[in-house]
Amino acid sequence: MKELNNFPVQLDIPVRWADMDAFKHVNNVVYLQWAEMARIQYLTSNITGDLNNIRLGPILSRQDCRYIFPITFPDTVSLGCRVSKIQEDRLTFEIKIFSQKYEKLCAIIYNTVMAYDFVNLRKSDIPVDWVMKIQDIEE
Repeated sequence: MKELNNFPVQLDIPVRWADMDAFKHVNNVVYLQWAEMARIQYLTSNITGDLNNIRLGPILSRQDCRYIFPITFPDTVSLGCRVSKIQEDRLTFEIKIFSQKYEKLCAIIYNTVMAYDFVNLRKSDIPVDWVMKIQDIEE
């Protein structure tokens, strides 16, 4: 989808029958799972590499989702993920979810990610090398 051209990470995910709830549309939690898939793809492909055995890594501290249009089975969703804001101690990811069937924007999700020091068990500033990699990717 051309609406996702400015998103360095793009995923297509088939909607499963099991994703729907009793109201016959995809359950709200599934949108957040899809966003997680896109965010982890962005992080592991572009910033951190393997998330196992790392000293400093990303953790989710907040997520906001605006549901715009209901998704139903059968469909395939297209997701785009990018970093929309870099701050000293956090990154904001923007994830857009589109229905291929209806060619519509269905949700916009913002995830706030902090850097966490797993050795000292505390939050850390965003490492400079993460910022440089993000700037290279997003340009």
